[in-house]
Amino acid sequence: MPPTAPPPATAKPRKKFFKEIAVINADNCTGCDACVEVCPVDCIYKVPGPELPTLGTFADVDVERCIGCQLCAKWCPWDAIEMTPTDKLADAVANKGGPPEYVEKNWERLVGAAHALATAYIENLAAKKK
Repeated sequence: MPPTAPPPATAKPRKKFFKEIAVINADNCTGCDACVEVCPVDCIYKVPGPELPTLGTFADVDVERCIGCQLCAKWCPWDAIEMTPTDKLADAVANKGGPPEYVEKNWERLVGAAHALATAYIENLAAKKK
């Protein structure tokens, strides 16, 4: 059975950064599970529907766990997944669509995590240049 909620955030800092992270456009996602099935790190989860919580309305990505492998984007039959440059991640997550109440309720978890990852990625790039 596919996960229906993201796993708890890890306290460990990321050791490896990826140039791109998957972002699902919730308005295009049908909840077909194709991406969930191919994800090698189980970072994609189903978002329960407000009326029928047992029925996922769309999938979402735990950006802290995504490794940027692109399998989900390649397998999505609806072109709902875009590989986004990590430094642009917070904007992409903030504008990915979906039910406004879901985005508002989970803003900090979704956009906050994306912003933190983008910031760490940029800082990591800067440290490598020194």
